[in-house]
Amino acid sequence: MAILSTPASTVRLASQGRPLKEHLFRIALLASLAIAMIFLVVLLIYVVTQGWQRLDLNLIQNFPSLRSVNAATAGVLSGIMGTLWVVALTAIMALPTGVLAAVYLEEYADKTKWYNRLIELNIANLAAVPSIVYGILGLGVISRGFGLGPSVITGAITLSLLVLPIVIIAAREAIKAVPPSIREGSLALGATQWQTIWRQVLPASVPGIATGSILALSRAIGEAAPFLLLGAATLVRFNPDGLSSSFSVLPVQIYNLITNSRPEVQVVGAAAIVVLLAILLLMNSAAIWLRNRYQKRW
Repeated sequence: MAILSTPASTVRLASQGRPLKEHLFRIALLASLAIAMIFLVVLLIYVVTQGWQRLDLNLIQNFPSLRSVNAATAGVLSGIMGTLWVVALTAIMALPTGVLAAVYLEEYADKTKWYNRLIELNIANLAAVPSIVYGILGLGVISRGFGLGPSVITGAITLSLLVLPIVIIAAREAIKAVPPSIREGSLALGATQWQTIWRQVLPASVPGIATGSILALSRAIGEAAPFLLLGAATLVRFNPDGLSSSFSVLPVQIYNLITNSRPEVQVVGAAAIVVLLAILLLMNSAAIWLRNRYQKRW
């Protein structure tokens, strides 16, 4: 009888202090969320207030200018087009490579082999490397070593290396979340391993892969440090016309406008920040929409 009563007493004593700890933990979480939201709202209000008078069509239709007389009509068209070029090429290079690498590591790789464990360790380490290091790599190897110079393709390759570990990790987690029963059922019906992956595993993991990929591109679109090292122009009055063309991106132009001494030029920089935030918001909204849509299907 004493043996049976011991677990009950232990549970009763443990449950007496649990509500207080749970309440304190919940309060700490809500306080952290509230602080982060307050800072975000204050930042958004400040930026929108500063750039409100320049949030017009001229901002996205005209090229930038640092002259005060042109500040009322100057825009960031070259930065927007350069960003679209670089991010589109980054997606073309990084997303298929990252997903295929995740499929290999999760479905085919032998976890007992030392080289597979070394690959996984390096991917985890590369995901935490600061973006400035990728800028140095792009400058020394891609721009100067391969002779590509400060071109669109150089920026795209550098950003692809930056987001590739993030895409691989996100895709692996999405593939790992697929229930093993789906694989076992497909193999039991006579499908090959590749047919199982292509027709069952990948479609079921689309929400996680799409969400992780878009969030990785969202990080890439806001990077400025690699482009400053690569020599992306701060003031470009033309749009890129090819892979070897010179270019500029929104973060670099924002840095150039905000650090200008003329207040009317800084207003253009604040408006450009709003444009960049709007692009990021659209990309994150697309990630949420894709996740919800495919979760309903699967």
